[in-house]
Amino acid sequence: MISDIGGPGRIPDRPPGTRLIASIDVEWSKNYRIKNGNQAFCYSVVWLAVPLAGEPLVVTSGLPFWATSVYLDREDERPDLVQAAASDIGTAADAADLVVGHQLCSDLAVLAANAGTAVPAALAAARQAWRDRRHAAVRDQRVLDTRFDAAGVLSHTSRRLVDVCGEMNLDVTQPELARKSMTALNRDWLHNADTEARERITVLNLRHSLSTAYVALRATGTLTWQTPLNVNTMLADRLAGRVGWLQHPTFRALTNGGRE
Repeated sequence: MISDIGGPGRIPDRPPGTRLIASIDVEWSKNYRIKNGNQAFCYSVVWLAVPLAGEPLVVTSGLPFWATSVYLDREDERPDLVQAAASDIGTAADAADLVVGHQLCSDLAVLAANAGTAVPAALAAARQAWRDRRHAAVRDQRVLDTRFDAAGVLSHTSRRLVDVCGEMNLDVTQPELARKSMTALNRDWLHNADTEARERITVLNLRHSLSTAYVALRATGTLTWQTPLNVNTMLADRLAGRVGWLQHPTFRALTNGGRE
């Protein structure tokens, strides 16, 4: 686990005069051959405190953020992962001004299915809040799904997160999947204790959460930027010394213009 704030269920201190955003992303293996066959193995929640302003805040670099990231060490820990995610999601629903995700409905559905017959109340409430979000204008929503709710600031048809970010001038280059799929990397971690494989997915997952937050803030008219923002640089700056993959030459090339 990685956490700036003490672990699941905790929130950062909110600076005065800010709006608190929680962005959630879950990674899960896909198995469509059996009912509820998808299995969550990693999740993260990223928190941003955005200064309140009457007009969109223009940024030229990343805002400070806090993160909690949880990853399975063994398959039999999945119930603990679901409970940790439910704790973070429930806390986000109570404390954040805006809760966001990209295709959040699917992430919540997988967690609920993995919980079996005892779905945590926080997950059930979050799924209902996702359904209810449609009754409010985008700017007034407390739950926002960037897969479905960012159309007002997009002109292209693709709603894949990487394509949405590209259209919005967010650099989210993801070298983690250049040679292996996420499923293969997760297998390398669980079966072979390959730490780099786990760290690659952790960074991928955190990138999803962080970039989704920026998409949501742009969609709600809270933030804007004219020049590209490098999400990998944001991750490298915040997680320096805690995730070895960030020091790999392949990753470092994304944050220093290719220079070593």
